[in-house]
Amino acid sequence: MKTLGYFPGCSLEGGGIELDLSVRAIAKAAGVDLREIEDWNCCGASAAHSLNHSLAVALPYRVLALAESQGLSEVLAPCAACFSRLKGTQVRLARSPELSQRMQEVVQRPYQGGVRILNINEFMASLLEAGLAQKLTRPLGLKVVAYYGCLLSRGQDIVTGDDAEDPKGMEAAIRAAGCESLPWNCANECCGGGFSMSKTGAVLDLSQAVLDEARAAGADAVVTGCPMCHSNLDMRQMELVKRRRIPGALPILYLSELLGLAAGLEPAALGLDRHFIESRGLVRGGV
Repeated sequence: MKTLGYFPGCSLEGGGIELDLSVRAIAKAAGVDLREIEDWNCCGASAAHSLNHSLAVALPYRVLALAESQGLSEVLAPCAACFSRLKGTQVRLARSPELSQRMQEVVQRPYQGGVRILNINEFMASLLEAGLAQKLTRPLGLKVVAYYGCLLSRGQDIVTGDDAEDPKGMEAAIRAAGCESLPWNCANECCGGGFSMSKTGAVLDLSQAVLDEARAAGADAVVTGCPMCHSNLDMRQMELVKRRRIPGALPILYLSELLGLAAGLEPAALGLDRHFIESRGLVRGGV
């Protein structure tokens, strides 16, 4: 069984627990042992980088240093924000030996840059290459749109091997789950991110635009890998429906949930029963 480092971050222990449940479930089904980094701390998303640059680097630096000291050469960070902070810090450290030295002094831990950070799309692609595809015996037959948002599509040297303006990182996994990935116009548009509570009106407007485009494309569901995107699109839909700004609800699924369903895992084990918008009906009678 392959062992992979795991950084759940704060959101996967709270509002994004469905992502944690489904990632752990699909990893187990694929024969991957997720080893959580011992004594991990918050990566600083999304407030630290807007308040204090040194703190914004020191927090993810400590996580990277801990992973390296624990012998974890690869670490999965399923949360898009956590991935961006960890990988972004790694990029900054590689560019600036002075910053690396300063962080070693601040955190009192060395880090040699020996940890590879994986995002949710990269992790799912690696599972498929390692044989998970053969275990996806329940093709879902859904028409979906892949929603990358900001953090899984952009960032120089952070998101690599994909087109920032036309990302395709989820496509193979969606097809492997027996679904059709539809072309649409909002794959990398912003949902409002961390303004969900402070600028709810703006988040409603942005989320409505994404949902309107998904519905116009003919999607049965939106597939994402970001807890903040999932939260905004899933939770804020209730208000949009109430205000009659959208004609009805559209399920929002994590990519890991989609593959878990195609592998025949129980919806509750993947966290679908925790969604604000009912999603279990997508597979009723099939799982």
